[in-house]
Amino acid sequence: MSAHPLDPLSEDEYRATAAVLRRDQGVSDAWRFASIELAEPSKADVKAWRPGDAVPRRSLSVLWEKATNDVYEAVVDLVADAVVSWTHVPGVCPNFTVDEYHDCDHALHENEEVKAALAARGITDLSLVLFDVWTYGRAVMPEQWRDRRLGWCDLWMRETPEGNPYAHPISGLKIIVDMNTLELLEIEDHHDYGLPEVRAEYDPKLTGIAPRTDLKPLEITQPDGASFTLDGNELRWQNWSMRLGFNFREGPVIYQVAFDDPITGQTRDVAYRMSFAEMVVPYRDPGYDHYRRTAYDIGEWGLGYMTTSLELGCDCLGEIVYVDAVIPDSKGQPEVIPQAICLHEEDNAVLWKHVDAETGAQVRRMRRMVVSVHATVANYEYLIYWRFYQDGNIECEVRATGLMVTTPLENDGDSSPYGTTVDTRTYAPFHQHFLIAKLDLDIDGEDNTVVEVDSVAPPISPENPYGLAMTTQATTIESESAAARDYNWETQRAWKVMHAEKKNRHGTPTAYKIVPGAAIPSLLDPESAVIQRAPVIGHTLWVTAQDDRERWPAGDYPTQSDGGVGSGPEPHQQGIARWIADDAPLVGTDVVLWYVFGIHHITRVEDWPMMPVDTISFWLKPFGFFDANPSLDAPATSKAGGEHCHPTHDAP
Repeated sequence: MSAHPLDPLSEDEYRATAAVLRRDQGVSDAWRFASIELAEPSKADVKAWRPGDAVPRRSLSVLWEKATNDVYEAVVDLVADAVVSWTHVPGVCPNFTVDEYHDCDHALHENEEVKAALAARGITDLSLVLFDVWTYGRAVMPEQWRDRRLGWCDLWMRETPEGNPYAHPISGLKIIVDMNTLELLEIEDHHDYGLPEVRAEYDPKLTGIAPRTDLKPLEITQPDGASFTLDGNELRWQNWSMRLGFNFREGPVIYQVAFDDPITGQTRDVAYRMSFAEMVVPYRDPGYDHYRRTAYDIGEWGLGYMTTSLELGCDCLGEIVYVDAVIPDSKGQPEVIPQAICLHEEDNAVLWKHVDAETGAQVRRMRRMVVSVHATVANYEYLIYWRFYQDGNIECEVRATGLMVTTPLENDGDSSPYGTTVDTRTYAPFHQHFLIAKLDLDIDGEDNTVVEVDSVAPPISPENPYGLAMTTQATTIESESAAARDYNWETQRAWKVMHAEKKNRHGTPTAYKIVPGAAIPSLLDPESAVIQRAPVIGHTLWVTAQDDRERWPAGDYPTQSDGGVGSGPEPHQQGIARWIADDAPLVGTDVVLWYVFGIHHITRVEDWPMMPVDTISFWLKPFGFFDANPSLDAPATSKAGGEHCHPTHDAP
């Protein structure tokens, strides 16, 4: 069994979960597992646990019976080899699975009605066709099939067997499928704008563009090895320590982040848990081909399911340690993703420097510890980086790349007000990518308060005759009725998470500050189906009281939802709008922050046919957390010859 309560489930624990449910609950091949994950012990229990204590190991499964579409949640005690709970959850639809995606693609390739519809458009080689299944939101579901596990399919075609699978959208043709039976319910044939001749290839074998030959090799070596250690799932680097987790929905999870303060000698808590809790991608084109195209990539599919293996020299450079991840298939059996998480340290230019005319220069180069994962979400890639710095900073960066969705235009010379023309008679629709980071921060412990900080410029007055004065104004977020906060560029708004009682040596509360980045507005009507399903994207930051049940801000079951709402008995199933209804107090307590950031993608010609990475990030920065610069212990940099870059002055 595992050595720590937060360790991800092992391959054997996945197998044991499925075996117990088949034995005790009659789960046969007529059922499918939407997910299996670690049933995390409560935060209080984890914090109370000590090495040598018994390690609780429970799994949480969501599964459904295909014939009835009934959904159940099951908790299995893996130590006791027993089912703890078996709960029917009516009125919800679980996430789709990778197995279903491939099963649907295969079934439609063999379907005679589909073959006939494509033949009518002159498409007879179905080996070039991709059936790309999407989930539905309830507002756009056909009324007659709302009780089914329903998928709709886009159709795409390659130019050649090795070509871009998203080169040619087959416009105006959509297929509606019962995902349980793979029954074709309807072929929607709305229009046919043909297949424009486009330059959609990106593989050098097909583009005819010769790769450059003047780029010299760049090698990153650490002759003495890496500076970090990984003991089981515990990562230690410089003054940082943390635990690594992984599950089907969030992908990587970073637990129990702490910093060894070189000034006080204490190990200090920074965060209990950090992850991505949802990703919402609405396409902002009301036309037929796109009106139902809003993806909830984490809640409807799962970031962990879409995580891909990383390769040295391609995805990661340096002295790398890889961590495998384990996910379940829809039969409850484990699948290993080799080299799913990349761990390495990077040089990041200068950390601090000063040149003194009398004593010379002091300079330190910056190192950062990187935890990274790459996920392929159909046509898009998301590259996720959590970076930890020697000065106590934490950066969360996401890079988006891959292949844009495109759409044929009806006539030469046409354009769309909802996108950018990127090729012959082809446009790429505008869209947005909203990521919701769940940040359960414990700044020096759980007794925290969040304040919103604005910079304010007082008017010219006798006290401010030259108009130079600038102050900051702090607003305490006192309860969940004020949970939703918006970024304000004019005041350079930020948010501080402060300990309610602990102070630094200067008498100010110890704190970390969220430095907003990529804070984009939703630009959605409050009555729109997207906002109704995911009100969380309507604001930049939400603050809630910590509750182990509150995990998914767009609802436990966003698939086929109309507001994260199911008919289940638990209010936490309905997402952040329901969580804050009790107006829980937020001062001097355990708080969770939900930071919403993303890409406002006004598509470009330069994004076609392969999109260069679009990079977004936000930071967590210590703000009075330390008594002084915590990176004063960073070692001096050495020149190639071995001596220091500048004269050093050893401490007495």
